[in-house]
Amino acid sequence: MPEKAAILIDAEKHSRYVARLAPQWKLDCILDRPFRREEMQSFLEARKARDEAELNRSLRELRKKVMLSLICRDLSGLADMREVVVAMSDLAEVTIGHALALHDQWMRELFGVPVGEISGTPQILHVVAMGKLGGEELNVSSDIDLIFVYPEDGQTSRSLSCREYFARLGRKLISSLNELTQDGFVFRVDMRLRPYGESGALVASFSMLEDYFLTQGREWERYAWIKARAVTGDRIEDLMKIVRPFVYRKYLDFGAIGSMRELHDQIRQQVRKREMSDNIKLGPGGIREIEFIAQVFQLIRGGRDSELQARPTLKVLELLAEKHMLPEAAANDLENAYVFLRNLEHRLQYLDDAQTQTIPENPDDRTLVAQAMGFADYPAFLITLDAHRMRVQFQFEEIFSEPGQESYQTWGAGEQEAREKLAGLGYVRPEEMLGLLQGIREGSRYRHLPSASQKRVDELIPLMVKAAAAQLDPDQTLRRTLDLLEAISSRSSYLALLKEYPHTLGQVAGLASASPWASDYLRQHPVLLDELLDTRTLHSPLDWEGLEKTLGFKLDKAEGDTEAQMGILRDVHHSALFQLLVKDLNGLLRLEILSDHLSHLADLILEKVLESCWKGLKGRHRDQHRFAIIGYGKLGGKELGYASDLDIVFLYDDDHPNAQEIYARLAQRINTWLTSSTPSGVLYETDLRLRPNGASGLLVSSVAAFRRYQMSDAWVWEHQALTRGRHVAGNAQVGGEFEEIRIGVLMLERDMPSLRSEILSMRQKMLEGHPNRTGLFDIKHDRGGIVDVEFAVQFLVLAHAHDYPELTGNVGNIALLGRLGEIGLIPAKIASGAQDAYREFRRIQHRLRLAGEAYARIERSRVGKEIEAVFRLWETVFD
Repeated sequence: MPEKAAILIDAEKHSRYVARLAPQWKLDCILDRPFRREEMQSFLEARKARDEAELNRSLRELRKKVMLSLICRDLSGLADMREVVVAMSDLAEVTIGHALALHDQWMRELFGVPVGEISGTPQILHVVAMGKLGGEELNVSSDIDLIFVYPEDGQTSRSLSCREYFARLGRKLISSLNELTQDGFVFRVDMRLRPYGESGALVASFSMLEDYFLTQGREWERYAWIKARAVTGDRIEDLMKIVRPFVYRKYLDFGAIGSMRELHDQIRQQVRKREMSDNIKLGPGGIREIEFIAQVFQLIRGGRDSELQARPTLKVLELLAEKHMLPEAAANDLENAYVFLRNLEHRLQYLDDAQTQTIPENPDDRTLVAQAMGFADYPAFLITLDAHRMRVQFQFEEIFSEPGQESYQTWGAGEQEAREKLAGLGYVRPEEMLGLLQGIREGSRYRHLPSASQKRVDELIPLMVKAAAAQLDPDQTLRRTLDLLEAISSRSSYLALLKEYPHTLGQVAGLASASPWASDYLRQHPVLLDELLDTRTLHSPLDWEGLEKTLGFKLDKAEGDTEAQMGILRDVHHSALFQLLVKDLNGLLRLEILSDHLSHLADLILEKVLESCWKGLKGRHRDQHRFAIIGYGKLGGKELGYASDLDIVFLYDDDHPNAQEIYARLAQRINTWLTSSTPSGVLYETDLRLRPNGASGLLVSSVAAFRRYQMSDAWVWEHQALTRGRHVAGNAQVGGEFEEIRIGVLMLERDMPSLRSEILSMRQKMLEGHPNRTGLFDIKHDRGGIVDVEFAVQFLVLAHAHDYPELTGNVGNIALLGRLGEIGLIPAKIASGAQDAYREFRRIQHRLRLAGEAYARIERSRVGKEIEAVFRLWETVFD
């Protein structure tokens, strides 16, 4: 570390404020370490102020000590920007807290204790820090934006109302911080962000603040309250429960982009008017633009992602990069520019302890600032400054530049011109398409929209027409995209998303063209439009580890709020499923891999539902449950489709006397969480009939009871179902016990004729239960289809697993056919043909469902070879 004298000399050179300080201050200057919050508190407490004058003197003395230490450490390279802003924020909080406590003590001696009329408890003034103090990133000569609130109305023991008491207390606090005395000042205090601004009351109760937000709160105030942080008070969380819903919407609020664009335009007009281009805060590419970039993402997404409710700007930029909301390079540019500009801001303010963000005109001061920033001269400094500002401007324009507009009202001067445009774009039925477009604007839904939403719809229609025209079937694609537009027209945020990010319309049109099912899914869950913004995510592998971590974090954050947790589960599920859907439609996933992913997603959701339900279960008797969820059918066999039900069974192994009742309540709760329809939709439909004794049986079974049932009472078809059973969630030991039972049952030695008769009888019942009166072939249920393959494999497993344990593996029908061929239970050629048929049937079935078909039925001639392969398998096994 440089010698103290050299550090002080350098500081005096670059700061006239330091040069003016009396010598005794410099003798005691702390240079070897950061000035800690605890030291600030100890300094004030040691002064033991007996009156207002002594208090004010001690506050100002502390400021001088902290300022001198920071300036010297910063200019000598001992402190970084983070240390400076944290120390200044600590100074503000410590001085506010200390001054408020003493003034409150002195006022209580005069007027008594303020008591709430409802709670009957003492009331405390909550000082809300806004702006940079709220974000714990205060600069060295900043004013502090404060708002004063208190929990509830009431009065003191000497009949002074709480409002008047706290108004007087607030004025005392402001005076102690703001008043310029012979010792200087502590912080300039700005109260203009309070409800109703300068014309409003100095203090407000919680209920008054809430009413103001509901009836008077404006968009720019949402932006201002992002960084709000109570630095005093005993009911801070109650206060934040009022603030958060005002700032952060439950939905994705893309309308915030337009609102913040308007606010920034007003600032830019003032900058131009006042010739403030050299202002590194408000000028182009300045600090404010970086803050706007961070905060617009917070306003858009903070209501659905609580991590984005962080206050420090650098932390938010870091999160935006982590969450792929900003490209990593862009976030790095903004972070580097922010640190550079904040360091520059401090050096501008070090000169005279003045609240300024403007490059000085004086050449000597410019040289001093450049040298303090580590440059040889001002021109070299200016090159780097301009580069940072240009990068900030570029990123700002990328986000906030207004897309080009072409309204439907001006798109075609008349019907004939509109028809000609549609025909020229490749529409086969332009007259019919024009009718659809006119129907949107003539419909009651459009007429009842606010004018701003009508304007957005008018601007989106020409863009949708062009996007649909680029697809193979423009007419059908336009129908589907217009259905989506009409469905979301009452949701201004989604209209704003499409308007601000018009490239997403190409994605929407591509999905609508590829699959009506995908189009309907997007229409039912328009929040998924957000997933289309980042094409990198859509085309890269799903991050399962990150998904699980994010889901766990969100559920933990919402613990105790069932409605919020159910919404979180649905949102995460829909998002992951949609990402898989887009990858599927783009040909990036084979069907087997897709089914694995969908099954893994279901496993993850079931695990998190079980965890959350157990944590919230009243009367639970232990911290760690002894409960497992068993998957059957497509879930168990890892062949899930997008809309598959979950066949599940609940097991427990717990000798507690009330275990049956407790776990039954848990199972009911799990099923409710899965199947309830909420504003975010349904998670999964479930089928619980595969439990012992079916629908008439107990909802949950002990492992012992399940074992007895399977060994003694189960039907053959229930043993068939076990071939696809697996532990999907919950206690691993219970899951292991199920697997032991499953293998034991499958390896039972059986009477072959009886087994054959039972399985053939069940196959006939299934055939009769799914009659097909069309001339088409039902890929799943008709003879020669999927069910025949499944029954043949299940028969062979039950018949021969006693001798061939490898057949008990839950590895899927294709793999089991391979094992059966290798063992020699069926000819290898027969096995291979059945494998190919099964794959092709599943592929066609999947495509038909994406095409919106209710049944998987096609012309028999299209799959004649596959049907024949399955018949050969059937004949080999049963004839």
